[in-house]
Amino acid sequence: MNIFRRLPADVRKSLDLRRGERVLTFAVSGSGHVIATNLALLLPDGTRVPYEEVDKAYWDEQGLTVLTMAGVRHVEPVPEPRMLPETLRERVNATIVVNKHVDLPGRGGVRLVARRPPGGEVLGWTLVFDDGLDPQDPGLRAQAEQALEGVRRSMGV
Repeated sequence: MNIFRRLPADVRKSLDLRRGERVLTFAVSGSGHVIATNLALLLPDGTRVPYEEVDKAYWDEQGLTVLTMAGVRHVEPVPEPRMLPETLRERVNATIVVNKHVDLPGRGGVRLVARRPPGGEVLGWTLVFDDGLDPQDPGLRAQAEQALEGVRRSMGV
């Protein structure tokens, strides 16, 4: 049976799916249904979280916590997550085009991450500096930008 058909009729009717978007799995939360599609995580309050915007997601006794690149935090109680954790991990990982740590001269390093929406073009790069490094330091930032340019050239991204 199609996973979409397993959702209650009222939930199916309320979904605002994009063209080509399909439901992969879902779980029941304290406030409704948390739905993983091939393009985004749909939360019961109507929030749509595209996978390329997810920085971190995890489950604990509170339920599902999703942190976005913009710093927004969503917490949803999900007592029985079913296949949601595995699906979310797989879909988020599929948005990562490049994830490379580069050492900076005498200062530690920076992780260079390129993400893209499913089936789309690279949106941009995120620079994640090692703990203790000041991302606002102009010299450090220049070294990271130079490292980024080298990685982009070598990988053609």
